Amino acid sequence: MTGPQIVLVGPMGVGKSTVGALLAERLGTAFRDTDADIVAAQGREIAEIFVDEGEPRFRELEREAVRTALAEHAGILALGGGAILDDSSRALLAPHPVVYLSMDVEEAVKRTGLNQARPLLSVNPRKQWRELMNARRHLYAEVARAVVATDDRTPEEVAQAVLDALELKEA
Repeated sequence: MTGPQIVLVGPMGVGKSTVGALLAERLGTAFRDTDADIVAAQGREIAEIFVDEGEPRFRELEREAVRTALAEHAGILALGGGAILDDSSRALLAPHPVVYLSMDVEEAVKRTGLNQARPLLSVNPRKQWRELMNARRHLYAEVARAVVATDDRTPEEVAQAVLDALELKEA
């Protein structure tokens, strides 16, 4: 099978980019993040796309970014928190080694705080994060071969847990 060695999914702030970069380093491969792809292609931040064009347009861009990255990238891939909302993206993930990085709400609040750059958490972040997770948790679990909890773990510990869960050895 071609495509990424590992695909990381999970909520915003869980550490997909940080852990993904560590995994890429440990496995001697490249790291790619679909959110970064969108920002680079659009020349503006995701929050700006949400404000200027709305969430439906952002989701279109995200769907295309996921499709492209799965087809082109052979290293470690991190998907944006909402990428799993799209049926076609979930279907494309089926043959890939997907790991769901999970965290509880208190950890999420610690990590994301009241960050205005996160457009879906701009008002009452604790409540909104719970609602997002209630809507998304089953979708993350559906696409994942393994679930790795990140609560009270360093990025290095999470990266090791991902390697262990997928039975992969460092390069």
